Amino acid sequence: MKPTPADVLRKNELAKIHLAKKQLALDDDEYRAIMLSVTGKQSAADLDWQGRHKLLNHFKKIGFKVVAKAAQRPRPAVARNRQALIGKIEAQLAEAKLPWAYADAMAKRICKVDSIQFCTPEHLGKIISALSYSAKRHGRSEG
Repeated sequence: MKPTPADVLRKNELAKIHLAKKQLALDDDEYRAIMLSVTGKQSAADLDWQGRHKLLNHFKKIGFKVVAKAAQRPRPAVARNRQALIGKIEAQLAEAKLPWAYADAMAKRICKVDSIQFCTPEHLGKIISALSYSAKRHGRSEG
């Protein structure tokens, strides 16, 4: 079974948490004490998305710096009739702080294509709707 976009996001957030532990030079006892005081949990694996965000925000306050990837993936090259739709998706992803890989995963799940680059305008409309629904559910602007 393929991982869902939520699974991929969880994995990335857990990786950032462990990177922060290393970057801040926390030993295991310090790390677990901070986690317990901030989230009430002793293991990052037990955290829900809110707990992961709370912990990452705390680590940022005490000095963790998120290092940007060497090259953020550019907007996919698509035909003129799909450029406006891709622009809308790009704005929605930026609002949600999600990478293009998230949109690719949605294209695979919703449209059964390998990348958002290969979606038809109808497929892109479905992805825009799904991202809008997610934005409403999480209290964000729809982009």
